[in-house]
Amino acid sequence: MRSRYVAFAVGDDDHLFRTWHPRTRPAEAGADVTMRWTGLEIIDVVAGGIDDVDGVVEFVARYEMQDGEAGQSRERSRFTRRAGRWMYLDAEG
Repeated sequence: MRSRYVAFAVGDDDHLFRTWHPRTRPAEAGADVTMRWTGLEIIDVVAGGIDDVDGVVEFVARYEMQDGEAGQSRERSRFTRRAGRWMYLDAEG
């Protein structure tokens, strides 16, 4: 989760693409260049340990738009391990 946040913050579209599960990722996975990410708070973690195949991370990511307006994105993200690497699957509905 933290590596994906950093990828959004620095605009590393390649990392976002590589860490998004192929079954659910869009054709183009990229960071929004009009947003400046200002902080990440992990709210909850379920599973996702060394012996787990799946995990959930709930977080709040704060940002500022180019016009100075601040906002936040709250999500409960599902991850799954594929070939030994954690992949973002989707957000819990």
